[in-house]
Amino acid sequence: MPGLGYLQANVNNGFIEEYFMPPNPQGNVRYSGQSGPLFNLAFVTGLLTLVTLGIYRFWAKTRIRKYIWSSVSVDGDGLEYTGNGLEKFLGFLVAMVFLAVYLAAIQLLLFFIGFSAFTNPDNEIAIIISIYASFLALIPFILFAIYRSRRYKLARTRLRGIRFGMDSAAWGYALRAIGHYFLTVITLGILLPRQTFYLTKYMTDRSYYGDAKFEQRGRWQALYAALKHVLIGIALIIGGGAVIAAGTVNNTVALAILGGVVLFVGYFWVMIGFVYYQVRSFAYLASNTVLGDKVGITSSPSTGEIIKIVLVGGIVLGVAAAVLFAVLGGVFYGVVMTSVGSGQPNILLFVPIALLYVAVLVALGALGLVMITQPIIAHIASTLHITNVEALASIRQRAADPGADAEGFAEALDIGGAI
Repeated sequence: MPGLGYLQANVNNGFIEEYFMPPNPQGNVRYSGQSGPLFNLAFVTGLLTLVTLGIYRFWAKTRIRKYIWSSVSVDGDGLEYTGNGLEKFLGFLVAMVFLAVYLAAIQLLLFFIGFSAFTNPDNEIAIIISIYASFLALIPFILFAIYRSRRYKLARTRLRGIRFGMDSAAWGYALRAIGHYFLTVITLGILLPRQTFYLTKYMTDRSYYGDAKFEQRGRWQALYAALKHVLIGIALIIGGGAVIAAGTVNNTVALAILGGVVLFVGYFWVMIGFVYYQVRSFAYLASNTVLGDKVGITSSPSTGEIIKIVLVGGIVLGVAAAVLFAVLGGVFYGVVMTSVGSGQPNILLFVPIALLYVAVLVALGALGLVMITQPIIAHIASTLHITNVEALASIRQRAADPGADAEGFAEALDIGGAI
């Protein structure tokens, strides 16, 4: 397939490194991953995942993590990821069994109350209540899985032979997260910085590197500066809605159009604002994190750079998808016309088309990892600096954390991306 070959050639000849992987100009944290090896790894493991009907994804994710972790170095020493696919697969099976029993119990409770979708298949209200009840019942486990996923990754990460770790406090995190989300919702997002700060602090203050403990410092009020563009976007949306309403009341088309433009601008301002908030809040929280009262961190990622990576990478990915599917569509059309012209359609002719279609989907997924995920990791690493890094030499190994499971709930609930 010409399009796929062209894509592979551009990945391997350094095109993506040149435009999406700038060198690390500062800091003592480095990312040395290359586009070609990562693309090949993601493509091969993606095909294996499809061939095994999704079972290989646990090993695929593990192999990708091993590559990315090993590409990150701190003061010249690389990270090591020691997780394995089997423990993730077994953890997933255990979580699936538990969730199946748990959701069955929820449906049984709804059955006795009279709001089960199984007993009222024609009752729309019962179906809606059943769906929302099941989703709300999963929220604590989703939050539980977020904490346990991070704990597992830390427990399987080493630097200089010393592992990271995290306390077992997932349910405490889940309950606090529910409370913070509730406060954020009822205050229409005003307390989002408080939520971000305290949930991050909860996890950071329970994390370790060897026998040294991390501590989150700073003030949650300081995150309001990162929220400014979201607030501006919301103000534009409200203003645009008011202008549209005024134009409708006064039957003024120009005013309604103006309001629509303001509303449109406000919507995209909010989208960009959330990216800005995530980047700036990450930088503030990282820069106010200390390890063992000796080692500090400074972080200065560029919002503009990350937005550029996402936009340019998304555009190139879209163009590649259009070219590949256009070529695939042409091949499919040719096969159909040949089959019709022969008067004896042969379904076996469509098997290569299906295989090519699968290969294109996997290739696009691998390309997204290479062109968006990896460059963002590289940028964050290049703008990260560990202060008093010499103090890491005095840190010793800590006893292994018991019960650091294999992300079973995170896998079962599809939490997290490729890594």
